Amino acid sequence: MPTAVLTDRERTAVQAYLRLLHTVRAAFDVEGGPPVVPPAVLADAEQALDRAGLTGNEEEFFRLLQTWCPPAGILTDGPGS
Repeated sequence: MPTAVLTDRERTAVQAYLRLLHTVRAAFDVEGGPPVVPPAVLADAEQALDRAGLTGNEEEFFRLLQTWCPPAGILTDGPGS
């Protein structure tokens, strides 16, 4: 499998997206109300995408994400989940 070499800004965008993803998952795990995602987490992800030049280029962003962090690492909590 080829490995992508991300720029610092691309890596920051991927990391911000992963933080957002984990925050959303945690929000859905909370019982008793609708899921709440702090606006700062969403803003962080949006700003990181913009700084990396990936705003409006989701195809390129998700290609980088998949190459850097394969789907099994994104969509599961690990072995046995």
